[in-house]
Amino acid sequence: QVRLVESGGGLVQAGGSLRLSCETSGGTFSRYNMAWFRQAPGKERDFVAAISWRYGVTNYAGSVKGRFTISRDNAKNTVSLQMSSLRPEDTALYYCAADFSIVAAPTRVSDYDYWGQGTQVTVSS
Repeated sequence: QVRLVESGGGLVQAGGSLRLSCETSGGTFSRYNMAWFRQAPGKERDFVAAISWRYGVTNYAGSVKGRFTISRDNAKNTVSLQMSSLRPEDTALYYCAADFSIVAAPTRVSDYDYWGQGTQVTVSS
């Protein structure tokens, strides 16, 4: 069973930065597409960023492109999300997800098989 544990969330002022991490166990991490999604209260879970298992192909939501960077360390079984120039609208519960498929860095919630419990990011204005 694949287990994902997120960390690094917190409270930050607008314009600030945070780095989220997701540590995985079980399965073969290097074969998983990894992604970050987020969900604000009363809203659907939205795609943020993904990175493929092969070649490290990345995808980003338009709202975060240029501000967020996803990366992975296969030796440490971790995926990270570096967030900069944070805005109040980035406030949400951020989830790490893993997908075991040949599609490179998919972006739909339904594409992902395993999920973490989430880490809260709050950006104050």
